[in-house]
Amino acid sequence: MPARTVGEALRDWRQRRRMSQLDLALEAEISQRHLSFLESGRSLPSREMLLHLAERLEVPLRERNPMLLAAGYAPVYAERRLDDPAMKPAREAIELVLRGHEPFPALAVDRHWTLVSANAALGPLLAEVRDAALLRPPVNVLRLALHPAGLAPAIANLPEWRAHLLDRLRHQIAVGGDTVLSDLMRELAAYPVPALPVPRPAVPARDYAGVVVPLELVTRAGPLSFFSTTTVFGTPVDVTLSELALESFFPADAATAERLRALAAPAKAPGLSS
Repeated sequence: MPARTVGEALRDWRQRRRMSQLDLALEAEISQRHLSFLESGRSLPSREMLLHLAERLEVPLRERNPMLLAAGYAPVYAERRLDDPAMKPAREAIELVLRGHEPFPALAVDRHWTLVSANAALGPLLAEVRDAALLRPPVNVLRLALHPAGLAPAIANLPEWRAHLLDRLRHQIAVGGDTVLSDLMRELAAYPVPALPVPRPAVPARDYAGVVVPLELVTRAGPLSFFSTTTVFGTPVDVTLSELALESFFPADAATAERLRALAAPAKAPGLSS
C-alpha cells in the first residue's frame, strides 16, 4: 500500500475529528480554499503551517513526524527511552508524584496501558490477582484489571467499572487510531464477567451523585472504594513523554483511607522500565 500523502493525512485527521473543512479553516485562521488545496495536493504546506494544522487537529506527536516526512520535512519530535539522560527530570517527576501519593495507589502507564512504574500502595491490591503470569513484565494494566484471573473477581461493581474502562479505551482508539489498542479492545471485550466469591462481604452501595465512576474492591483487608484522576505532562515535545499518563486513586470514603494507611508498609514498587 502506498504511503499517504500529507494532504491525505490532513484530511484523514480532520475527518477523524469530525470537522468540516470550514471548521478547521476557521480554527486554524486560514481560508477554506487554502485548506482544500492542501488536502487535495494542489499546494504543499510549509513546515510551520503543517505543524499549526496538526496542533489544531490535536494529532498525537507520534503521528506528526510521518506527516512531516510525507511533506518532505525532517521530523521534529524526538522519541527517547525513559532511561535516556535527557529524561531524568521527567523520571524524577514521575517517581515524586507516585511516592507523594502514598499510602494511596498510583501508577504510570504508556500509550498501550503498559505499566511503567507504580508506588508501594499498589502492592497489597495485587494480592487479589489469581494468575501470577498477569504480573510478569510487561504488565498491561487494563488486562490485569479485567481478566477473569486478574482483579476482575475482586471488583464489586465490575460491570460498571468494565464499561468505564472500555469506554476510555474506545475513545483513545477513536482519537489516535492505534491498531495495538484496537486488538486489546477486542481481547478485553471478549472476557467473561466473573461472579464475586460468595464468602466475601459485598461493598456497601454508595451514592456518588453521578460525579465519578468508583472502583469498588472486595479485598482481604476489607472493602475499598476509590475514585481516580489522570495526569499527563503539559506541553511535551518528546513522543515518549507525551504518551505517559499517571493514574492516581483516591479513597472514596474514610473507611478506605483508614484501611490503606493500615496496609501501608515498605514494599518495592515496580520501577521505571528501561
